[in-house]
Amino acid sequence: MIDATGGKVVESPVSNPEIPNSTKGLFMPSHSDRMLRLLGSCLVVAFMGSDSVAQQASKSAPLATELAKLLEAGKLDAIAARQESEPDRFAAALYFPGQLLVVSARYMVPPILMAQLEKKNYRDVYVDLNGAQIPETKVFIDDVGADGLAVEKDAGPDSYERGSKIRWIFNGQWRQQKIASEAEYKKNFETADSEYAEILSTLIQQAKK
Repeated sequence: MIDATGGKVVESPVSNPEIPNSTKGLFMPSHSDRMLRLLGSCLVVAFMGSDSVAQQASKSAPLATELAKLLEAGKLDAIAARQESEPDRFAAALYFPGQLLVVSARYMVPPILMAQLEKKNYRDVYVDLNGAQIPETKVFIDDVGADGLAVEKDAGPDSYERGSKIRWIFNGQWRQQKIASEAEYKKNFETADSEYAEILSTLIQQAKK
C-alpha cells in the first residue's frame, strides 16, 4: 500500500482481515458442520430419554374393526357370546363410537347366561360378567379407538387386565410400569393381543347371527 503523504510503500499488517493471525493453521468448522453435530447430539439425547416401542403387527386390529362395523350395522351397543375354549366361559362387549370395553370370565351357572343370550340381552351378560363369580378368571380389555390393541397409540393407551394381579397398559412406557425389559413388554402385548383376537372372533360370530 502507498502512503499518500510520503510516497513510501507500507505493507498491511493483516493479509486477510477476515481471519485473525491467531487462527492461522487451525481447522475452522463450517456452519453446516456445527449444525450436523448439534442435530446428532439432540437425537442421542432424545433416544436415551425415550421408552418408545416400535410398532408390531396386531392380530386383534382387523377383528376389532370388523366387530365395530357389524355392531354399527345392526344398531347394537353390546354383544355377548359363549366361548368354546371353556364350557362355562362367556365374553361380552360394550361398544361406543371410538371405544370397545370387553370382558371375558367363567360363570358358575352357565344356564343363566345362556338364557340371556337367547333373549339377546347382551348388556345384561356384560354386567354379570363384570361382577364375575370367579374373579381370578376375569379378563378386561379397554380398546381405545375400537381398532384393536397396539403397543403404543396416539389416541390413548389400550389396556389389559386379568384377575387382580395383572394390569398392562400399552403406552410404550415399560420402564414406568416396572417391566424388566422392552422384550418382556412386547411379550405381554402378544399375550394380550392373542387372547383379545380369540374373544373378538367369538363375538363376531355371534354378531353375524
